[in-house]
Amino acid sequence: MSSDFSEFAEMAAGPRASASPVAVPEYSRIALLGGGEDARLVAALCLAEGAEVVLFSAYGAELAAMRASSGISLRGTGPVGTYQIDRDGAPSVRTTAELDTAVRDAEVIFLTGPVHKQRTYAMVLADHLTDGQILVLAPGRSLGALETAWLLRIGGSTADVTIVEAQGLPYWVGAEGAVLNLTEAGTPVAATLPSGRERVLSGLNRFLPSVSKDSVVASGFADGSALVEFSALLMGGPALGAGAVAVPMGGTPLPENRTFATLIGPEQRRVIELLAGERRAVACAYGIRDLPDTDTWITCHAGAGRGAGARPVPDRDGAKRLLRDGVIGSLVPLESAARLATVDVPVTRSMITLASAVLGADVAAAGRRLDTIGIDADDVDDARRAMDRIAVGGR
Repeated sequence: MSSDFSEFAEMAAGPRASASPVAVPEYSRIALLGGGEDARLVAALCLAEGAEVVLFSAYGAELAAMRASSGISLRGTGPVGTYQIDRDGAPSVRTTAELDTAVRDAEVIFLTGPVHKQRTYAMVLADHLTDGQILVLAPGRSLGALETAWLLRIGGSTADVTIVEAQGLPYWVGAEGAVLNLTEAGTPVAATLPSGRERVLSGLNRFLPSVSKDSVVASGFADGSALVEFSALLMGGPALGAGAVAVPMGGTPLPENRTFATLIGPEQRRVIELLAGERRAVACAYGIRDLPDTDTWITCHAGAGRGAGARPVPDRDGAKRLLRDGVIGSLVPLESAARLATVDVPVTRSMITLASAVLGADVAAAGRRLDTIGIDADDVDDARRAMDRIAVGGR
């Protein structure tokens, strides 16, 4: 357990890139899998940068709604405007219900949506990938790239692809039909699997700016989304305060003062600090010691209190999606890694239990665990050897 896990992951994933200057790749053929808010946002961002964009959805109603709209309209911050869909004779996002058509010529493939959809995409993509293609998980959360690599392997893929684990998008989104209202979000961290392919991140930077981490192990532990979101969404009520501006009795808070950051008061912050402490302790056991401080995590995932950079408060369905993904993709992976490292994480376990009670299902059973992504180990050293096999893909 004394070995540095990040050093191991870097070594296992293959040789690092040369220190010599290299040209930044200009990716021009992009595929989006999924038709939700994130997919439409990324499609518009890529089209704004002059790329050819194909968006795949397996849902006929989703495709019909997009085709019937005037396009993807971005408002607020960023490349505002309306980006056409399936329009001949003009730059536009092309849509398709055929997966092979979407990914056949794509240089970059974005896997968007909740964790369970990303898993499905990874499995069905196994038969369609070719050498040199790039898969981007946004957000990848914890162990996302390792899980995707494992699913591709068991699906039979032998292609030499690069998996990018990005922990967010450059904008917060408030959707009103076909209109996406954007505010600028913090710059997310990202890493590649295999490691040492920073050139890929440089090429993606025009679509998805990010701070590069040296391995997906480091980027996964740097995922502080659930520790901020859970404390904000679950820890409310009269026993707890909030960070919102006080409203006199009988008054109504102004809409611009109702933001995600206002859900976090001193009590919620104390819970966040406990969760953050547990994540740091587990990361330290795996050799990762440069995680963000608590203020940085809160700023990154809660956004500004008001105005520019403010994150919208999700509706009830949106909040439940965040809880579900947070359990599956952030808290359970941490708890799994903690168990192997014999680090106690009682607050993390409590949040998993509380979220499952709110959702009315044992969501934790579907969580990413080391043993479910091919890392069947008795100790951390065994886990490192298993990660080696996943990272190099048997090549």
